[in-house]
Amino acid sequence: MNPIFDASAAPFDRLSLEEAELLRAALDVAYFRPAETIIAEGAAPEGLYIIVKGCVEERAQGELVGLLGPKDFFDSRALVQGAGVSAFITREETICALAPRSDMLRLINSNPRFGAFFYIDISRKLDAMAQQDESAQIETMMRARVRDLFLLPAAVIDSVQSIASAGRIMRDIDCNALLVKNGERMGIVTGMNLSKAVVLKGMTIDEPVGAIAQYDMVTVAPDDFVSQALLMMTKHNKRRLVVKEGENFVGILEDINLLSFFAGNSQLVVGRIDRAATLQELGAAAAQIAEQIRPLRRQGVKFEVVAEIVSDLNRRLFAKLFDLLCPQELRDKCCLIVMGSEGRGEQTIRTDQDNGLILSEPVDATALQKFRDEFSGALADFGFPPCPGHVMVNNPLWSRTLDEYVADFGVWVMAPDEQSAMNVAIFCDAAAVAGDESLLTRAKKILFEKLSHERVFLGRFAKAIEVFEPPIGLFNRLKLAEGDGDALDLKKGGIFPIVHGVRSLAVEQGLEETNTFARLAKLAELGLLKAEFSRDLARALDYLQTLRLDAQLDAAASGSLLRPGELTSMDRELLRDSFQVVKQLRDLLRHHFNLNMF
Repeated sequence: MNPIFDASAAPFDRLSLEEAELLRAALDVAYFRPAETIIAEGAAPEGLYIIVKGCVEERAQGELVGLLGPKDFFDSRALVQGAGVSAFITREETICALAPRSDMLRLINSNPRFGAFFYIDISRKLDAMAQQDESAQIETMMRARVRDLFLLPAAVIDSVQSIASAGRIMRDIDCNALLVKNGERMGIVTGMNLSKAVVLKGMTIDEPVGAIAQYDMVTVAPDDFVSQALLMMTKHNKRRLVVKEGENFVGILEDINLLSFFAGNSQLVVGRIDRAATLQELGAAAAQIAEQIRPLRRQGVKFEVVAEIVSDLNRRLFAKLFDLLCPQELRDKCCLIVMGSEGRGEQTIRTDQDNGLILSEPVDATALQKFRDEFSGALADFGFPPCPGHVMVNNPLWSRTLDEYVADFGVWVMAPDEQSAMNVAIFCDAAAVAGDESLLTRAKKILFEKLSHERVFLGRFAKAIEVFEPPIGLFNRLKLAEGDGDALDLKKGGIFPIVHGVRSLAVEQGLEETNTFARLAKLAELGLLKAEFSRDLARALDYLQTLRLDAQLDAAASGSLLRPGELTSMDRELLRDSFQVVKQLRDLLRHHFNLNMF
């Protein structure tokens, strides 16, 4: 590693080898004494300064706003705009490498990924990276293996067995294709083959299935690339490939499963949910919802869109379960609601249940309890674990009449404890999924009216953003969590402050929106947040949530710890940018709600 210029560090890792060598050749070395001004406020810089040794203060209008150390660089904003808003003054003896402005601008203009690093806001950085990252994701997808795809079972039927027998086997194993053994030959038969044989050819269901099997089947191996399987389907005009390992048949790959690997098959899941007539059928559809996340991320879909798709599927699932279980005498007198991340439409990896019921009037206690227990129990069977805080339909506190909720609203607003504030946060994020939606609308209107006169409560409510500090400190360095090795907590340090900070502003305004991205857009529309800052917050949240989701998928866990050392240099820099946006939001909320009072 060159002590003067490290081409593996961001943003220089985005340069080609030739570009890096040209920049290295253009570098000059400069020495500065303590308290020496390198760039004056408002002055045009000679180029980009990369600190090799020492410490530099960044000052705006005389106030210290940052300290820069080895490998940090400045002033990227002034480099692009021709003049900066900060002064850079040495705190101690400092040695810098100077990349001339003319050389830097040439590289910025000719290399979009490198140039993106010097844009002012995180939104433009992420936008500039998207196009090139998309091509990398497609390449990764095409190099996946056939064994990574969903395969139908390789069930075998003898050619002398009847068409009727084949149909029964397909039904029993829920598969639309069977392998047919005819002596030394092996063929394949589909449900469509069976239907055409009987309807179009006039064959009886007692005739042997071997007569209608196709013996020109095409095989692939489990270790073949997905790209090879796609090529084989196209070349041979086949909708199904037989997966064979040695002499063993291990599965059948259908075109729909190959395509869903790239784009997901959420529309198929919607149909399965809508057609479900039993809890068993609905449970099978529920199991497929979680399977949508990985292929969507594989094709680079943003967290915001992934969460929207998964949340829509979950809400359809809950509504269908409500239809299957709720007795007629209850369904017109209640509203099923989801809360927490599910209510905000921001849940991807399945966590615990967060749901409740609002009743228009008292109902039969026995029927209500039966529905409560069956609904919560069915969701647990579907893979939604019970909520540790018991925010669930089967908890009478979250399953009661509108009047009972309203009576508690006053208690929540007046009580100076964390649980009351948490209850308000939970309810303000609620969304209706089934039943009489007007009950939730009326409940929120009453709650917001109470909150509009309670500045003290709103301040206490917003102060929760200060529970966790953004994990970023001096020298713009990431601070790792104590006791967690070299990891930091994305949820505590970044996601929660944005979600709750935006929620606090939304609650103050009585906004109907529950989704954080929708709340940000509305707050910008109302002029409560600058449009640019709202966009930066949205992109920072999406980026942090995406990092968390990818870490969860890799670890098959629901935690939010991330090891920055495992990220690329660019991702670490974007992580720093995101946490800086979080710090700006915290400062804004401190002033807006006068949090120093609490």
